Amino acid sequence: MRKASQIIAYTLLLVGISSLLFSVLYEHSVLAFIGLGLTFWGALLLYIRPVRYVKATLLNSTTISTLTTLDQIIKEYNPKGKPIYLPPASPEEIKTGKTFIPFEERTMIPSSEETRTEKILLTNPKGLLLTPPGTALTNLYEDTLGTSFTKLDLTDLQTKLPKLFIEDLEIAENLEIHQKNNRIHIKITRSVYQDFCEKAQSLDYICNSLGDPLCSSLAIALTRTIGKPITIEKTLPGSDGKHTIEVYYRILEE
Repeated sequence: MRKASQIIAYTLLLVGISSLLFSVLYEHSVLAFIGLGLTFWGALLLYIRPVRYVKATLLNSTTISTLTTLDQIIKEYNPKGKPIYLPPASPEEIKTGKTFIPFEERTMIPSSEETRTEKILLTNPKGLLLTPPGTALTNLYEDTLGTSFTKLDLTDLQTKLPKLFIEDLEIAENLEIHQKNNRIHIKITRSVYQDFCEKAQSLDYICNSLGDPLCSSLAIALTRTIGKPITIEKTLPGSDGKHTIEVYYRILEE
């Protein structure tokens, strides 16, 4: 693909420069305009590198394998509590993200001293401390926006995220964010992750508690923006069935 675009670019440049030379020799203004146009497009094609696309089925298959392993590991510990997405405790932690999965049903949030460790198993309170599956995706959102979610508020998020999803990254056809008290409802329409989400339905704990990479990435974005712990209450297909995903998040008071 890259080689083909280079051949076209050099051809346009050659014809464009030739047209410019002939326009000077024969004082022909039409040739000059043609030469300028061809030279411009040739130079543009030469320096613009096309984005390399990978088939979604290939990426989905790779990710499913990783999430299946994560699902099996978590289920081995048989945790009773819902995963809690923790806000960054320090500037150094902004790009990493942590999720605490309590072993007990009662919601307990570990201290910042506990979460700064590299340990996976915590003892006070008891549970797993993991890097959530959507961390890299959230970091991509911030890189594309050119700012950290910690510098935004929820109103900013309601404005910027739909544009990011629809225009900048082309992840979905539409995205809506609604807040009511300590609940946040996000509706995603025709997401590129739609097929992946359907395949991941068999991973019960991932889909219904921890969240797939897309739902997880939004939970991380919310924790960074609001500065409070977040849980995913439920993930449902939208009212039109196949084409939408609706995710319900809850803000926890520390």
